[in-house]
This record gives sequence, structure tokens and C-alpha cells, in this order.
Amino acid sequence: MLEEKRKDLDTEKQKALLQRMLTELSRANPDLYYRSTSEIASYIERYVAEEASLLVEERALLERLNQRDIQILLSLN
Repeated sequence: MLEEKRKDLDTEKQKALLQRMLTELSRANPDLYYRSTSEIASYIERYVAEEASLLVEERALLERLNQRDIQILLSLN
């Protein structure tokens, strides 16, 4: 049960981080609004891997997500 709560908490943190990143990236790239979720997820995945300034904990939470995971989390908002 404790493991399940931790997983839920991690998921909520991941969703919040993804939303924050999406907001930041949208400011720099207003056309993201018109892109498909899969394109946005791919863009975020590359951004996390290559150039995002994240805390160690934040990076650890996001690095384990693949493009499909990011798509799903973005669609849950």
C-alpha cells in the first residue's frame, strides 16, 4: 500500500513538472499549442535529455519516462 502511494505521488510530481516544462517551452515556442501530443511529448523527452535545467530529483523523475508515458501524463491534465 505504501508503495502504491509513493507511485501515485511520483506520478503527480511528474505531471506537475511536465506542465511546468510545457508552460516554459510554450513561451519560447508558441506554435507548440498547435502540435499533436506525440510531437510535444517527443520534444519534451529530447529537452529533458539534452538541455533542461532540472534538480537531481526532478531529472530522476522525468528521465524514466518514455515518449508514450509523457503523452499519457499530458493527456491526464
